Amino acid sequence: MTEFVFKLPDLGEGTVEAEIVEWHVKPGDVVKEGDVIVDVMTDKANIEVPAPVDGKVLRTSGQPGDVVAVGTELIAFEASEKAVRRREQEPAAAEARVTEREPAEEAQAPEPAAPKPKVSKPEAPEPQPAEPRAEAGEKVEAPFGTDTARPEAVRPRPPEKRTPAQAAQAASRPGDDGEPASPATGGRVITSPAIRRRAKEAGIDLRQVAGTGPRGRILRMDFERALAERPAARSAAAPAPAAPGDEFEEHKVIGVRRVIAERMSQSKREIPHFGYVEEVDVTELEALRRHLTETRGERLTVLPFIAIGLIRALREFPQCNARYDAERNMLQRYRPAHLGIATQTADGLKVPVVRNAQALDLWQLAREIARVAEAARTGKATRAELSGSTITITSLGRIGGIVTTPVINYPEVAILGVNKAVDRPVVLDGQIRVRTMMNLSSSFDHRFVDGFDAAAMIQKLKGLLEHPATLFL
Repeated sequence: MTEFVFKLPDLGEGTVEAEIVEWHVKPGDVVKEGDVIVDVMTDKANIEVPAPVDGKVLRTSGQPGDVVAVGTELIAFEASEKAVRRREQEPAAAEARVTEREPAEEAQAPEPAAPKPKVSKPEAPEPQPAEPRAEAGEKVEAPFGTDTARPEAVRPRPPEKRTPAQAAQAASRPGDDGEPASPATGGRVITSPAIRRRAKEAGIDLRQVAGTGPRGRILRMDFERALAERPAARSAAAPAPAAPGDEFEEHKVIGVRRVIAERMSQSKREIPHFGYVEEVDVTELEALRRHLTETRGERLTVLPFIAIGLIRALREFPQCNARYDAERNMLQRYRPAHLGIATQTADGLKVPVVRNAQALDLWQLAREIARVAEAARTGKATRAELSGSTITITSLGRIGGIVTTPVINYPEVAILGVNKAVDRPVVLDGQIRVRTMMNLSSSFDHRFVDGFDAAAMIQKLKGLLEHPATLFL
């Protein structure tokens, strides 16, 4: 039998690290090739990683919540020499055989696939040294991803030979990303944004931390070791933090909830929100909804009517049906309406998408809204169904309150919040009457949507909803 080390594969789309969400195996377990061994999450999706070989689990690396770099050891198996050899002979692309289970984003922007650069093949490839065949009991490391995709993560570059003066100069020179160079690596500090943030909060100079990852990358265990080794600096007068116990419980923020937290922080940090609230008399709309439900025998909610009204209003205000590409400083105004439907799930808020909603009639739109929302709640939504919205509708239904302050679904520029409908007295034609009233709470990106345009769009929507026959003209 041979020890077979499986490294975190290249999960595609420029992924350099992933968060461990849940282990499905433990040391001592016997697995078959293809069995799901661990769930990991990238910035794009939640991924199920299958076992690469039949064998017995010897050890696992990392705990749920840990962020590990591509190319680092993930799990080790005790496998037969035959299985190991067969694994090594498979096409490199098979290394990254993973199954996309459920995207995290809610509301993630679809990124256009970058064209693959044309690479001219050398006329005479240099001969490569033959890989030594593993003997019984010998440790064999599995290549991560494709060997040609990220060769530097498997074969670190040898350090350059420098004089003491050159080394000192390099150590004091900032890296390419503005970070100071690390004496431990002789180059820029390589680590994850989370570790950079924690180091800043803890007052640790990452230039003094020796990284054990590929190319000197500072891993979580490296940072934890440096944190433990630093001298205690807490003042005697400072109160010690409370320990978890009877007073409170601690829950590590991982998986979908972590992604939600990051996306909400990004949205509020980068988008200058402004809100606009308007009340709408939906008495006639409610009467039409009930009539159509009774006539056809198929239940309708108010949401499809609001969606149709929003689509009609966007024709006159296309600047609200848009996404902002910050990297290219480009505002993308969309002709089709890809409606995001904010949906509460057991994992948190997700935004499935009704694509080309402008092409659907009332009943088709109602069914599609119900379908994508149910897919999100049950974890069956595909990656495509959870990304690419151009404007989002969010509603808490009967508990929707009077006014809400919805957070824009980054990188969109507008969101419409629907509050609950209530019967209350209003003055109509000089008379006090009981009407069904509902508030619409909207938020806009003030960089690209002026206050006048935002108000005009909501007023257009209000007119359509208060005279529902005009929705179908």
